[in-house]
Amino acid sequence: MFLKFSLKALFIIVEIFLGIYSLIMSDSLLVKFAFFVLTAGIIAFIVVKFIHKVLPVDNDYLNSEN
Repeated sequence: MFLKFSLKALFIIVEIFLGIYSLIMSDSLLVKFAFFVLTAGIIAFIVVKFIHKVLPVDNDYLNSEN
């Protein structure tokens, strides 16, 4: 049930994002650039969080620093 709700919420969020994106693409270059920077930052943050969850901590690397 939670997975079904999550998929619906994700779909709605993506639809809103695409609507805002299409509106912004018709405006000035500065707004386009600011939106691109914001989007790239959010995607980078999500990727880093995902990598930290998926990949295990490398204990050998941590021990070699000490």
